[in-house]
Amino acid sequence: MTVDSSSTRLNSIAPGVVYRDRHVRLFGSAHLREHQPAAAMRGRLLTLTLFCTGVLAVYGAASCARPAVASQGAALDAGRVSSAPRELTADEQIAHAVSRLTFGAKPGDVARVQAMGVDRWIDMQLHPERIPDPAADEFLSRYETLALSSAELYKQFPPAAAIRAAARRDSMQRSAGLTRADTLQLLQQARRSNQFVADLTSSRVARAVMSERQLQEVMVDFWENHFTVFAGKGQTRWYLTSYDRDVIRPNALGHFRDLLGAVAKSPAMLFYLDNAQSVADSGRRTLRPLRGGNREPGTGNRARRGRLSVRLGQQPAAGSSVPGSRFPVPAAGGAQRRRGLNENYARELMELHTLGVDGGYTQKDVIEVARALTGWSIRPPRQLLALANDQRIRRLGERMQDSEDAGQFVFRPEVHDAEAKVVLGHKLAAGRGIEDGEDVLDILARSPATAKFIARKLAVRFVSDTPPQALVDRAAATFTRTGGDIREVVRTIVTSPEFFSRAAFRSKVKSPFEVVVSTLRALDAAPDASPRTAQLVARLGQPIFGHQAPNGWPETSDPWMNTGAILNRINFGMAAAASRIPGASLDRWPETARLRNASRTEQVTGVVTSLLGGQVSPQTREILTTGVHPLVAQAAADSSAFAVVADTAMSPDNSMAGAGEPPRRRQRGAQQGFTNIPELTGLAQVVGLALGSPEFQRR
Repeated sequence: MTVDSSSTRLNSIAPGVVYRDRHVRLFGSAHLREHQPAAAMRGRLLTLTLFCTGVLAVYGAASCARPAVASQGAALDAGRVSSAPRELTADEQIAHAVSRLTFGAKPGDVARVQAMGVDRWIDMQLHPERIPDPAADEFLSRYETLALSSAELYKQFPPAAAIRAAARRDSMQRSAGLTRADTLQLLQQARRSNQFVADLTSSRVARAVMSERQLQEVMVDFWENHFTVFAGKGQTRWYLTSYDRDVIRPNALGHFRDLLGAVAKSPAMLFYLDNAQSVADSGRRTLRPLRGGNREPGTGNRARRGRLSVRLGQQPAAGSSVPGSRFPVPAAGGAQRRRGLNENYARELMELHTLGVDGGYTQKDVIEVARALTGWSIRPPRQLLALANDQRIRRLGERMQDSEDAGQFVFRPEVHDAEAKVVLGHKLAAGRGIEDGEDVLDILARSPATAKFIARKLAVRFVSDTPPQALVDRAAATFTRTGGDIREVVRTIVTSPEFFSRAAFRSKVKSPFEVVVSTLRALDAAPDASPRTAQLVARLGQPIFGHQAPNGWPETSDPWMNTGAILNRINFGMAAAASRIPGASLDRWPETARLRNASRTEQVTGVVTSLLGGQVSPQTREILTTGVHPLVAQAAADSSAFAVVADTAMSPDNSMAGAGEPPRRRQRGAQQGFTNIPELTGLAQVVGLALGSPEFQRR
């Protein structure tokens, strides 16, 4: 999110808050009354910057209570809990663990962890397979598409272009053009083709809100961001359901090598980073199938009689066939491009997925890894073949029957570079096939650089934006010792004294996904099966599967915090307290009955205890007591100069929007849902301000 001073006005900053000029002056903004426009604007920007800095400051009042030591009751699983002293009190340990290993506490969660003991609860969360989750399972069964394979999704929800092409063929056979009824039917079918994406993104939020296997959901969120794919690129969306269900979830707390291999063979990643169309360069020897089914070394891209092919030295166009293959190479978005080696996945595999940017690899290693992964591709569905530019390929698609193998990984030896390679000093012999890629994944998964890179990224997620190096080193050692056991690496981190340190307490800022889900959990909201909650995440700046670049959403705090983002989060909190968020209502919150008719002081105390862990800064307590938020009041006074713009938003049907879309349209999507909030008073106002407070925005 950015604040664009040239954009249109922010229509409604927070209608539920009463603004008083004296509180603006309290925060050092008396100079805002200057009459010179330029000086006034500089003053406004300075004031908002200073206040935002204060909002983001870590709550620094150290508890004077005696540091607690980990409980040493009956032995936990494998006895791998650090016995080093912990700086946090027993109650703070529980609050901290719940805030980091879940998407926020629901009413009663803290009491349950107290009864169980924090270390036993952590161990239970590390084994999600042992946790019954019947309510979540029953709710998820309502989604019709989550169990469908990619082939079934293509069959039931064909691409809009395929629908239009089929309609045109039908109309031509009838010797008449498309009627108005035909056009309306096409629009309805095209809109329905987004249902499975809406189901997936909605289910992601629903699982995070209601699942008892909270650490599993946190790890799914982590890995789907680490191995990010973009739903807005071509056919990627048809592979996302399988990506979430079959690739990430089963391996989220398993072994890293298994997860890495599943991602490398996932059609979602193969399409997103273009490896599905990466083939041996001209002149390279490949494995060409013979008529008996055997294979022999062949020459890359050499024409063969009677086959769709190209001459030696000429790259086949996207959507065309390759010698020795009955399937064409998948094309990204139907675009025409020259064929050959594609380094995109190889580069991101090392830089973002394993070794890290400082992992010791060279451009030569990138090329060698890309060569090793040639032929790792996707078996194209019939519906895509029907859209090929080559008429012969289209006829092939029309003759094909729907197959369950469609849309799945396939190794294509006829385009695999079968010559010798050297990857990070490891020699790969000539004449091999899929083994080249598997060996590359083994090399990367075993690398000490990968252990350090993954350990540090997990420590950033769970501990702080700048985790202590000693903790990273211990987590990396666990990664190496256990062969990449993710569960044990996470255990090393979340039972460490660094995790339970004063510096780590409330040091992380929630992402938009975490803001939405933690709000729904805090209010004990009912799960929502519609796309609306996922759209709210997008409007706060983090559309699910909506990050276009392969580096994923930030795991650190600074990118999420600017004036526009803070205002949007405050607005969201007020909307939730006003029952404008699906499933959320103060009537469901267990504390409402006790606090609704209490005094303002009692309401503030009750909200601070229930929603903010009992600890707030004097500034936050004053805001809750008076109902006045200085930042909101200041922004309301300067609404002509500020606007909230989301980087990427979702269209009303939950399809991706943002790529190439006009900024004003994206701005309208970002603001939608946070305007026309009724003026809040009493308990609703206190709750709304608390949900937008720095203490709630941190974890």
